Amino acid sequence: MTIYDVSEDSRRMRLSRRMRIALFFVVEGVAALAIGFAALFLSFESAWSAEQPRHAVLRPSEARSGSLLLKTDDGYADATRLGIDVDLTVSGPTIRARVTQIFRNPTKDWMEATYVYPLPSDGAVDTLKMVVGDRVVVGDIKEKQQARAIYEQAKQNGQKAALTEQERPNIFTNSVANIGPGETVLVQIEYQEPVQQSGNEFSLRVPMVVGPRCNPRPLVQSVDLRADGGGWGATTTDPVPDRDRITPEVLDPAAHAPVNPTNITVRLNAGFPLGEVKSPFHQVKIEGPDSTTRIVKLAEGPVPADRDFELTWKPAAEKAPSVGLFREHVGNSDYLLAFVTPPSVEQAQQKPLPREVVFVIDNSGSMGGTSIIQAKASLLYALGRLQPSDRFNVIRFDDTMDVLFPAPVAATSGNIGTATSFVSALQARGGTEMIPAMRAALSDTNRDDASYVRQVVFLTDGAIGNEQQLFETISAVRGRSRVFMVGIGSAPNTYLMTRAAELGRGSFTHIGSVEQVDERMRGLFAKLENPAVTGLSAKFSDANADLTPAALPDVYRDEPLVLAAKLDKLAGAVEIKGHIGDRPWSVTLPLANAAEGKGLSKLWARRKIADAEVARTTRQASPEDADKTILALALEHQLVTRLTSLVAVDKTPSRPAGEPLKLAELPLNLPAGWDFAKVLGERPRLPAATGERRADAGDAKVQVAALKRSPVATRAPAATVQLPKTATDAELKMLAGVILLTVSLLLLVFNRRQTSSPR
Repeated sequence: MTIYDVSEDSRRMRLSRRMRIALFFVVEGVAALAIGFAALFLSFESAWSAEQPRHAVLRPSEARSGSLLLKTDDGYADATRLGIDVDLTVSGPTIRARVTQIFRNPTKDWMEATYVYPLPSDGAVDTLKMVVGDRVVVGDIKEKQQARAIYEQAKQNGQKAALTEQERPNIFTNSVANIGPGETVLVQIEYQEPVQQSGNEFSLRVPMVVGPRCNPRPLVQSVDLRADGGGWGATTTDPVPDRDRITPEVLDPAAHAPVNPTNITVRLNAGFPLGEVKSPFHQVKIEGPDSTTRIVKLAEGPVPADRDFELTWKPAAEKAPSVGLFREHVGNSDYLLAFVTPPSVEQAQQKPLPREVVFVIDNSGSMGGTSIIQAKASLLYALGRLQPSDRFNVIRFDDTMDVLFPAPVAATSGNIGTATSFVSALQARGGTEMIPAMRAALSDTNRDDASYVRQVVFLTDGAIGNEQQLFETISAVRGRSRVFMVGIGSAPNTYLMTRAAELGRGSFTHIGSVEQVDERMRGLFAKLENPAVTGLSAKFSDANADLTPAALPDVYRDEPLVLAAKLDKLAGAVEIKGHIGDRPWSVTLPLANAAEGKGLSKLWARRKIADAEVARTTRQASPEDADKTILALALEHQLVTRLTSLVAVDKTPSRPAGEPLKLAELPLNLPAGWDFAKVLGERPRLPAATGERRADAGDAKVQVAALKRSPVATRAPAATVQLPKTATDAELKMLAGVILLTVSLLLLVFNRRQTSSPR
């Protein structure tokens, strides 16, 4: 790792004049970075100061609503707190994100803090920085076990250290060791991801909370222990072996105010004149220096980290560009990113094939609150869109399952009425056993009937930990069905949704509010009712290309085909061919016309890693070969994966020998709209210090830190909660810091001239 030390005044006098000048510029750059981090910390610190009473030691009765307490030798103390700042820069087709987490330890103990958080499932995480006092420590990519060993050794040595690990492609854990009493440590990660496009709309999504997951219990199976069959024993198979890594503490919103205030800034440079720019789930203020650029910030300052942030934008012109081609030269290779949206072609003169649609709705406990309302409204809309020539069925599941009809039935008014009554009566309850429902939906009793197109529409929040089992199920029994995933709620498991849709040759649609039901379901039915572009292929005329995805997927109405390639030279053209219904379609893109892009090599590597994971699931590659490919790509392109992590260690020990280190697992908010009792069950509330844990119906272990509210404290309703405005004066503090630094440097130069001039 690299450590920048900006405390070098005592050494400068021994350097030559030329070295002093060089060091001056290095110090100036690092100092600017440190000032930026310091301003960020000061803005959050002022908010914490305004919101929290400064008690080194508290009694539970003294705590305000929303306080988190840790048990100490002297009683209770404020728990380690967290603030988050997200800064996103959109450059045409790509997004560069910086996520800064500010860990503050208000206790008198030395602490280790761990925080589980979500990121986009297609994000390429490649940078870790840790700010310790006046030093910036830059992390290195290592194999996962090696990175963990480095971190544990540094923790034991009393050195400050940070570790970034991937639990799922969309779930990460940051661990920070040896945060001293009253200290603040800043940890910043960076990632690259592509912009999403659907028809005329472009978008980005910032996941902000990991919802509680339902994890199936380990299976105990009797096995023959001896070759001659004379003995029996038991073996345990755990479908979620890392269950403790993906089930962080969740606070009961009835007993705690929201935690983890998050500030978000988006610097949007679309590359074309912009029309409407909006955020459907957050109030934002938008400034536009020119026609192609916008600065988007949260209107009321930091918000609770309890729902995904989404930003959408449309071009000022009536239609979005149908083709985008971008290039980047890294090392000895050229990297290419292509977006091609096939034209919308209506069905040919002949009558389109009727459809057999199986609707699956998740009514488990995690769908309680507004999610079940959104899911039922979406399914009722879908039932109303069925044609008399279609046939359908409805399956509902929690930890049990019901299939409405023994087999798919004709979409008559009577059958649709029966289904409407069935759906309207559903209530959210129980655990989430998704795999039996997926198997039932893919069970095709009419597989020899080629006169119907078979589709599965699966509505869920995806709150399970055994994603891999679901992927293997789809891969094994998919048959001729196409799987369309509909993500419901404020924080859906987008990794599960996108991978399941990819393996099921379908698509993913997210519905985050009741207001989006009509618009998003109309878009989904445009895909269901119109022909997909199939049989896609890409051929480069003059360059050798390593293309991803290796097998091009079908794309649906208004969806772009997204290709990434590593080329030995940027020459010739790429020709893309396919069929829209029964009509041939092709387009040729000269590579010389590609525009400059940023971070394309990272995106190519991340997509190649996803290809290897899919090949592992579909058994096109052995686990050993897939892991070898993933590790080589991760180390070459410096990415965090299932097999690699980022680790940063400060060279200077800080925790005195003999001082104990305590662990603080930082809690998360319950995703907005979720019903705490339905997810975690009704039970007495206990102090957080007891460390109580329980299992929900799906055995998801969630530690609940819940304290009774103070009689004199009141809690604002969740919809109107006000968090501290932590970024209101950060710019002024940065400016003040720069001015002070400049004055100090001028005084230093003046003083040295005075001392060096002849007397």
